Amino acid sequence: MSLPAPADVAELVRLPAVLSVPGDVLVGAAASGQVWNLPRTAGMVAASSCLYLAGMALNDYADREVDAVERPGRPIPSGRVSPGFALGLAGALTAGAVVLSVAADGKRALAVTAPLAAAVWGYDLVLKSTPVASGSMSACRGLDVMMGAGARGAVSAAPAAAVVAAHIAVVTEVSRREVTGGDAAVPKRALAATVGVAAAGALLSRRAPRFGRAAALGLVGAYAAVVGRAHAAAAADPTPALMQRAVGTGIMGLIPLEAGLLAGSGAVVPAAGVATLWPIARRAAKRRAVT
Repeated sequence: MSLPAPADVAELVRLPAVLSVPGDVLVGAAASGQVWNLPRTAGMVAASSCLYLAGMALNDYADREVDAVERPGRPIPSGRVSPGFALGLAGALTAGAVVLSVAADGKRALAVTAPLAAAVWGYDLVLKSTPVASGSMSACRGLDVMMGAGARGAVSAAPAAAVVAAHIAVVTEVSRREVTGGDAAVPKRALAATVGVAAAGALLSRRAPRFGRAAALGLVGAYAAVVGRAHAAAAADPTPALMQRAVGTGIMGLIPLEAGLLAGSGAVVPAAGVATLWPIARRAAKRRAVT
């Protein structure tokens, strides 16, 4: 059996969306005072990215029968990627994440990496079609923030992790309607929730130095404006296309939100680095779908 083309694998794992991942680890590392331990931080970012890509491949493996009806152009139902390859890739990336996290932070990294990996696989294979889907998905992203903090830094990173998890819960709720559309109440609730997430993110910056607080408020404000506008458009016209656009905007909107959280924690340089990923990710998302 021949291997799929690299472009098809990139589509399978929603490659542009992985640019939303480094901010998770950096937020957790900054909150726990570890962000400038560069070997550790880089290793955890790499591990987190592997788990994210594994989740994307596993998502399409789990959804292959539904996608054959609703999205036949996706890599697996179109025949460009085999189900076995997608499952094997997910497994290999998960194993790679475990190895990378242990190499970066020792065996203590397993205290967060193992639950995160279990949460990713549990969501894709079992929980995604249940009433706890949004909570399960948001837990994955919250644990990803904790991955940057480690078990010992979990308490200090918990508020920022909660903000990130809340945003992901909002995006997941909208994504459950992105194929059918038609329910304006969903993006309306998402718009209100996005305002709440932005307010919580801004509140976390209240003790930052003046420049960091100003940067945090600007970045969180940009998040609220762009993501809120996408939800408002979907509420006005809840077609599948606009619902999908709201989901894609929400995924990419995590980048300025987390840059704002970083600035609000005093990590201005990492915040600037994460913020620069936003326009890059948005341009890449125009060429390759992230939902």
